Amino acid sequence: MKLVVGLGNPGPKYDKTRHNVGFEALDRFAAGSGVTPRAKFNGNILELGVGEEKTILLYPHTFMNNSGTSVRAALDFFKLPSESVLVVCDDFNLPVGTLRFRSGGSAGGQKGLADILRKVGTNDVPRLRIGIGPLPQSRDVTSFVLGKFAPQERAEIDFTLDRAIRGVADWIAHDLKYCMNQYN
Repeated sequence: MKLVVGLGNPGPKYDKTRHNVGFEALDRFAAGSGVTPRAKFNGNILELGVGEEKTILLYPHTFMNNSGTSVRAALDFFKLPSESVLVVCDDFNLPVGTLRFRSGGSAGGQKGLADILRKVGTNDVPRLRIGIGPLPQSRDVTSFVLGKFAPQERAEIDFTLDRAIRGVADWIAHDLKYCMNQYN
């Protein structure tokens, strides 16, 4: 079983913002599945069969900075090790259009990921970072990540999200090392 966690903030106010690319990636991944989300673990989940693998998509609704609460509850319920989780999140340190699979490490300023690492108790949580930057010198981080993409960036992020969902499928079918070689 695999758990794919998309990070974002719930509600229409945050729809299509830079900070919600994790939610957008999961939406695209689940598109056409016909599966209806249900409330669980302080969020919404969808249960999908991906190839031979049962896969749970988790959208934490705890708001970004408390995402670990939802992830910890799902891990405990399904009795999954941290290696069976893939966190899909934004990264303002990477240019728009960049994907980075990593097996672990620091949160790199991503507060939702930081909360997950803290509540799971390890930095060894696989993640897929989607570039939303760079952060302009004149902008503060909060207003930037909660802002929407410029029209030319939107086209680039749409293309990147399509690549990201192929990467998620490859992570489920293969492994993280395969994805790092294909997408980084």
